[in-house]
Amino acid sequence: MENQQHESYEYARKRIKQKKNLLFHFVVLLVGSFFMFIAHYYLEIGATVNWHVWVITMWAFFFILHFIKIYVTDRFMNKTWERAQIDRLMLKQEQKLAQLQAKIDEEQNK
Repeated sequence: MENQQHESYEYARKRIKQKKNLLFHFVVLLVGSFFMFIAHYYLEIGATVNWHVWVITMWAFFFILHFIKIYVTDRFMNKTWERAQIDRLMLKQEQKLAQLQAKIDEEQNK
């Protein structure tokens, strides 16, 4: 039981770290977007092209991918899902081995 508690603790710690990194990513996105806006409009860096819009859009896209990874993908494909997939594949392999063994036994009896 202690091993299971340790695994649960490690999983919770990993999830908290992922969510913390996502929040940090969001804050950096906001602050970076603000400074790019200031650099473009007030410091007139690259004033002829709206480069900041493209950079912010791409950065937001990567943030959305990060969000999906944390709240969608990792939420459903966790250790429990991995174990279930491994068990399913091991069962299939055992069934195939049993079938092959049955064929071998049948051929040896002939």
